[in-house]
Amino acid sequence: MIAGGWSHGGEPSASQMPTSLLLLLLPLLLLLLPRASIVAAVATEFLYPNFTVSYFNFSESGGVFLNSPAAVFSLTIADPTRQNASFYLSVLHSATGSVVWSANRNASIPSDGVVALSSHGLSIALPDSTVVWTTRALPLAVSALRLLDSGNLLLIDAANATLWQSFDHPTDTLVSGQNLPVGSPLTASVSSTNFTEGDYAFVVTPGDALMTWKGSQRYWSLSTDVRSFKESNAEVVSMATNATGLYLFSLGGEVVFEIFLPRSDFRILKLNHTGEFQVASYAAPNSSTITGNEFEAPSSNCDLPRSCPSLAICNEGINSSTCSCPTNFQAFNSGVCMPADGSRLPSSASCGDLSAISYITLESGIEYFANTFASPTTSGGNVSSCQSLCTGSCSCLGFFYRNTSLACFLLQHQLGSFFESNAVGTSTTIGYIKTLVSRSSTPDHSNDRAKKTHLIAILLPAGASFLLVLGSVSTWIIWRKRGGATQGSKGMKTRATTAAALGGGEGDDSQDDIEILIPRLPTRFTYAELEEATGHFGTKIGSGGFGVVYKGQLQDRTEVAVKRLENVGLHGRKEFCTEIAIIGNIRHVNLVRLRGFCAQGSRRLLVYEYMNRGSLDCLLFGPGPALEWQERVEIAVSAARGLAYLHGGCEHKIIHCDVKPENILLHDGGHVKISDFGLAKLLAPEQSGLFTTMRGTRGYLAPEWLTNSAVTDRADVYSFGIVLLEIVRGRKNLSRGNEEEQQQEGSWSGESSAGEEEYFPLTALEGHQEERYLELADPRLEGRVREEEVARVVKVALCCLHEEPRLRPSMPAVVGMLEGNVEVGKPRVDSLNFLRLYGQGPTDPSPPVTRGGIRLATPADGNRTASDVDSVTYTAAESIPGPSS
Repeated sequence: MIAGGWSHGGEPSASQMPTSLLLLLLPLLLLLLPRASIVAAVATEFLYPNFTVSYFNFSESGGVFLNSPAAVFSLTIADPTRQNASFYLSVLHSATGSVVWSANRNASIPSDGVVALSSHGLSIALPDSTVVWTTRALPLAVSALRLLDSGNLLLIDAANATLWQSFDHPTDTLVSGQNLPVGSPLTASVSSTNFTEGDYAFVVTPGDALMTWKGSQRYWSLSTDVRSFKESNAEVVSMATNATGLYLFSLGGEVVFEIFLPRSDFRILKLNHTGEFQVASYAAPNSSTITGNEFEAPSSNCDLPRSCPSLAICNEGINSSTCSCPTNFQAFNSGVCMPADGSRLPSSASCGDLSAISYITLESGIEYFANTFASPTTSGGNVSSCQSLCTGSCSCLGFFYRNTSLACFLLQHQLGSFFESNAVGTSTTIGYIKTLVSRSSTPDHSNDRAKKTHLIAILLPAGASFLLVLGSVSTWIIWRKRGGATQGSKGMKTRATTAAALGGGEGDDSQDDIEILIPRLPTRFTYAELEEATGHFGTKIGSGGFGVVYKGQLQDRTEVAVKRLENVGLHGRKEFCTEIAIIGNIRHVNLVRLRGFCAQGSRRLLVYEYMNRGSLDCLLFGPGPALEWQERVEIAVSAARGLAYLHGGCEHKIIHCDVKPENILLHDGGHVKISDFGLAKLLAPEQSGLFTTMRGTRGYLAPEWLTNSAVTDRADVYSFGIVLLEIVRGRKNLSRGNEEEQQQEGSWSGESSAGEEEYFPLTALEGHQEERYLELADPRLEGRVREEEVARVVKVALCCLHEEPRLRPSMPAVVGMLEGNVEVGKPRVDSLNFLRLYGQGPTDPSPPVTRGGIRLATPADGNRTASDVDSVTYTAAESIPGPSS
């Protein structure tokens, strides 16, 4: 054996290795060992002070040096360019590789930059030790850096209390469980590879959530998105997402706005560098597969400020959008649109020579994205005054002027793209782009003077002739007004006055309506547009006292229900539009959405979302299969929630005044919505607490309508009580008995003999007194319901029917009782005895009961025969309407 030979299977022993060789290899071993040990040991959940790291230390793991406990998220030094150019300390969603938070987004570091954790906090420095980012001063010493499976990065003290967390410093992304408070915006990056803060921001305000461009130009708001619903008027403090949707919350945790999303256990919300806000939903936190459709806002690509290059027009297509330059502009190699006449666009930093300023007019129908949300700079002036404002402002790059409302919108600082609009009124809105005319292209003013002299010579004789004709016409009009007209002309004058009061004749299709500037007004359609959408009102799907409803389809293929209002009287356009703005912005999952309206001449039409299953009365009373009990309860709860929101959740308290099954609509997926809310208010704006003239449907009207009592939201509660009983029984509150039904149900006091009428609220009252609840249920259910469930709903309904409004529960209390979260009240029989008056019918020999001169007995037979679909008008001098047939 050779001296100093090998051992351990041929490996040299350190003791046998020559000393000179050890001295040579030691520096190399010292360099390699730290790197090998660090790369091999990516930490889990915790790191401790006196830790430093650079990308080189973890290049083999892609820069990852800390994982959350289940490896859902990782902490990394990432280079999005993949060119070893710009590195950021970032938290990654491991499954998708999405960056959900970055520390030094405005100051990237090179590959040899250093991240350091000390007892003072976390910091990032350049190779020369220049600090580019730090967590700043902390109240206590840091004990550890911790990464949770929620994606939250924490600095904690010795007691595990949080000293600092990344969730408090959002960048452009949120994840499930993370709140975005008021005043902490999401700011988009410049690009997908440059994390520097860009021009787009998503901010939560006390009343909404907004997206802006360049700090001030708004281009989206959650409250105006058709997919959102408003639940409360409380002040917003934060936004968050959970398994069911996206929510704005109040300080007490109350939902103010909500957007329902496909159910998911994990979501990533991101404001992209293009200005789009996207919500991606995943089956699990560690999944990379997106479930369902992603939510994107704005919903149209052409609503983005830079969907096209500056000054280009965005044209929305079926699958994608295209860009083109306006008339009198041409595209250069960069795609930017420039004036075709050789003039140039001014800079917002310098006005230049005011005498060289000119304007290029855009064609009709072109709109600017920011005008949808912007308020006019001025109103009431002419186009010349608007132009003067823009000329005198260095920051103004153009303006839009609306002839109908005399509104002036200045376009300032930087221009985005335009879009083609088919909305009503865009033909009266014209855009003007400021340009600077070069001296070579400045026109010869001497020639202009010659042309003006020649033009005056032509116009003077024509002007004199025009004035002569105008004087003759004026003299004739004055003569007519002084009585020189015939009796026929008096009739014509009367008709003209009436038409003026109505806002135009019934057949008036002119566009002479004065544009009314009301914030957040729903889409305004012309009568011709709705006539085309409904196929000339060819498919009737419903009717009522307020008008007839037709099925229609808009140009974007959205199905709608168009209601043509009747008997609107002298309701003015401005008042109508104001109230439409109120109703159009009431958004709740259980209220039918108003998509638009028409107020042209005397025509008043409302455009609602279409509910494909129709109204509750068709499903409840129709010949088809009976609704199962659980679905009935869900329908009742949903309708109650909608009414509760009308009474107390929206900004303007609204009493529905016509709650009945015909106004409860259903859609696939279990959606239940109240319709026609606010129409009573729309058609009777002068009425307040005491209604002398009202609208409603016989059989659902509360007694206080006709007893000189103030009508409150408890009138809707009464009507809802009647609807509840109809849901229980599966038939109208008044029906004719038959022998087969009597054999199935038995007979007690209140049930009618064959061929006679039975008033079911009275039957329910007597069933409650005898505790025979199961016999009150729809016999078609054939026992597929428990008696205690029927008892609960019947008791709630009877509490709603108390004669004294103060004894009836509020609609929120009704919701709680139906859901089982609130103890069900005990019906007071002494406040329900008036039901016996209705149940006795017109053959009752007892004299009519009166209160304060108002007859309270059941009306004559003639008042019982009208269809329940029709709403009727009563006055305080009439008797209380009896039950409907």
